[in-house]
Amino acid sequence: MQTSAVMAILISLIAIVCYIWARFQQITFGLAAVVALVHDILIVLGVMALASYLSGNAIGDILLLNDFRINLPMVAAFLTIVGYSLNDTIVVFDRIRDNFRKVRKGSVLQIMNRSVNETLPRTVLTSVTTLLVVLTLLLAGGEIIKGFAIALLIGVLIGTYSSIFVASPAVLVLGISREDMLPVAKEGAEAEGDPAP
Repeated sequence: MQTSAVMAILISLIAIVCYIWARFQQITFGLAAVVALVHDILIVLGVMALASYLSGNAIGDILLLNDFRINLPMVAAFLTIVGYSLNDTIVVFDRIRDNFRKVRKGSVLQIMNRSVNETLPRTVLTSVTTLLVVLTLLLAGGEIIKGFAIALLIGVLIGTYSSIFVASPAVLVLGISREDMLPVAKEGAEAEGDPAP
């Protein structure tokens, strides 16, 4: 079962890289998205394990986790976090691609900074509304779903942070350039245009 789980994770990460590569015509975006996803899952897993380890102490009591186990609800929480974070990351990447094509002046860093600033209000509003639902689930959901709700709560916060402060800088570190983001010229595009005078 553990081998199957590891294989499923590796195949899904490769599929994510391929999807984002096809969507943005740049493998850089796919690799940066996977870096952000691995970051999100490791942080959530670490916080949950630490809270379980500290159960009985003040920190463990605050996080309400006394017995952390990887079970089906926790796997569902991790998959939900991956989906949420990936969606948020793709929105930021889409704005970066659009601004590379629209904005003619400015460095790569300035264009990426502008793109993140333009998506920030949408990201914050989406996260706040999601957090309200997750808090309701945590407070009124009962003991069975508590671990799921806490993992989602941490995951939404980390996913919001990582799409801006992990995924976007990872694209920059991996060496994106303005030339990489220019639209690919289609064959026959010149022939379809107006004839030369």
